[in-house]
Amino acid sequence: MKKQTAGRDAFGEFAPKFAQLNDDVLFGEVWSREDKLSLRDRSVITVTALISKGIFDNSLKYHITNAKNNGVTGEEMAEIITHLSFYVGWPNAWAAMPIAKEVYSEEK
Repeated sequence: MKKQTAGRDAFGEFAPKFAQLNDDVLFGEVWSREDKLSLRDRSVITVTALISKGIFDNSLKYHITNAKNNGVTGEEMAEIITHLSFYVGWPNAWAAMPIAKEVYSEEK
Protein backbone atom coordinates (compact mmCIF):
# COMPACT_ATOMS: atom_id res chain seq x y z
CA MET A 1 0.00 0.00 0.00
CA LYS A 2 1.36 3.41 -0.94
CA LYS A 3 2.04 6.02 1.72
CA GLN A 4 -1.11 7.93 2.55
CA THR A 5 -0.95 11.72 2.56
CA ALA A 6 -4.66 12.64 2.34
CA GLY A 7 -4.80 13.79 5.95
CA ARG A 8 -1.78 16.03 5.63
CA ASP A 9 -2.97 17.32 2.26
CA ALA A 10 -6.43 18.21 3.61
CA PHE A 11 -5.78 19.17 7.24
CA GLY A 12 -2.01 19.29 7.80
CA GLU A 13 -1.80 22.96 8.69
CA PHE A 14 -5.16 23.20 10.47
CA ALA A 15 -5.08 19.92 12.45
CA PRO A 16 -1.62 18.37 12.20
CA LYS A 17 -2.21 15.67 14.84
CA PHE A 18 -5.47 14.55 13.20
CA ALA A 19 -3.66 14.44 9.84
CA GLN A 20 -0.79 12.44 11.32
CA LEU A 21 -3.15 9.93 12.95
CA ASN A 22 -5.06 9.49 9.68
CA ASP A 23 -2.00 9.02 7.51
CA ASP A 24 0.46 7.28 9.82
CA VAL A 25 -1.69 5.33 12.25
CA LEU A 26 -4.93 4.46 10.42
CA PHE A 27 -3.53 4.04 6.92
CA GLY A 28 0.06 3.39 7.94
CA GLU A 29 -0.11 1.03 10.89
CA VAL A 30 -3.63 -0.40 10.85
CA TRP A 31 -4.06 -0.96 7.11
CA SER A 32 -0.53 -2.37 6.81
CA ARG A 33 -1.25 -5.32 9.13
CA GLU A 34 -1.81 -7.64 6.18
CA ASP A 35 -0.59 -10.62 8.21
CA LYS A 36 -3.75 -10.19 10.34
CA LEU A 37 -6.34 -9.26 7.68
CA SER A 38 -5.86 -8.90 3.95
CA LEU A 39 -6.35 -5.53 2.28
CA ARG A 40 -9.34 -7.09 0.50
CA ASP A 41 -10.95 -8.06 3.81
CA ARG A 42 -10.20 -4.66 5.34
CA SER A 43 -11.83 -3.01 2.33
CA VAL A 44 -14.99 -5.10 2.65
CA ILE A 45 -15.18 -4.37 6.38
CA THR A 46 -14.65 -0.64 5.85
CA VAL A 47 -17.26 -0.36 3.09
CA THR A 48 -19.70 -2.29 5.28
CA ALA A 49 -19.05 0.00 8.24
CA LEU A 50 -19.52 3.18 6.20
CA ILE A 51 -22.77 1.96 4.63
CA SER A 52 -24.01 0.77 8.03
CA LYS A 53 -23.41 4.22 9.51
CA GLY A 54 -25.08 5.97 6.57
CA ILE A 55 -21.91 7.62 5.29
CA PHE A 56 -22.32 8.24 1.56
CA ASP A 57 -19.82 11.03 0.96
CA ASN A 58 -16.57 10.81 -0.96
CA SER A 59 -15.08 8.54 1.72
CA LEU A 60 -17.46 5.74 0.67
CA LYS A 61 -16.50 6.23 -2.98
CA TYR A 62 -12.81 6.20 -1.97
CA HIS A 63 -13.22 2.95 -0.03
CA ILE A 64 -15.29 1.26 -2.74
CA THR A 65 -12.55 2.20 -5.21
CA ASN A 66 -10.01 0.87 -2.73
CA ALA A 67 -12.00 -2.39 -2.50
CA LYS A 68 -11.98 -2.64 -6.28
CA ASN A 69 -8.22 -2.08 -6.32
CA ASN A 70 -7.86 -4.72 -3.59
CA GLY A 71 -9.61 -7.37 -5.68
CA VAL A 72 -13.31 -7.05 -4.88
CA THR A 73 -15.20 -7.49 -8.16
CA GLY A 74 -18.23 -5.47 -9.19
CA GLU A 75 -20.39 -8.58 -8.87
CA GLU A 76 -19.10 -9.13 -5.34
CA MET A 77 -19.66 -5.48 -4.36
CA ALA A 78 -23.24 -5.61 -5.65
CA GLU A 79 -23.79 -8.79 -3.61
CA ILE A 80 -22.20 -7.24 -0.50
CA ILE A 81 -24.54 -4.24 -0.71
CA THR A 82 -27.55 -6.46 -1.46
CA HIS A 83 -26.75 -8.62 1.56
CA LEU A 84 -26.25 -5.54 3.74
CA SER A 85 -29.63 -4.13 2.73
CA PHE A 86 -31.43 -6.54 5.05
CA TYR A 87 -29.21 -5.67 8.01
CA VAL A 88 -28.53 -1.95 7.65
CA GLY A 89 -31.70 -0.85 5.89
CA TRP A 90 -32.89 -0.63 2.33
CA PRO A 91 -32.34 3.17 2.12
CA ASN A 92 -28.67 2.77 3.06
CA ALA A 93 -28.18 0.08 0.42
CA TRP A 94 -30.11 2.17 -2.10
CA ALA A 95 -27.84 5.15 -1.41
CA ALA A 96 -24.66 3.05 -1.69
CA MET A 97 -25.55 1.14 -4.86
CA PRO A 98 -25.20 4.07 -7.31
CA ILE A 99 -21.80 4.92 -5.85
CA ALA A 100 -20.63 1.35 -6.35
CA LYS A 101 -22.16 1.27 -9.84
CA GLU A 102 -20.24 4.43 -10.73
CA VAL A 103 -16.93 3.07 -9.41
CA TYR A 104 -17.29 -0.24 -11.20
CA SER A 105 -18.59 1.27 -14.44
CA GLU A 106 -15.32 3.20 -14.69
CA GLU A 107 -13.53 -0.06 -15.53
CA LYS A 108 -15.41 -0.58 -18.79
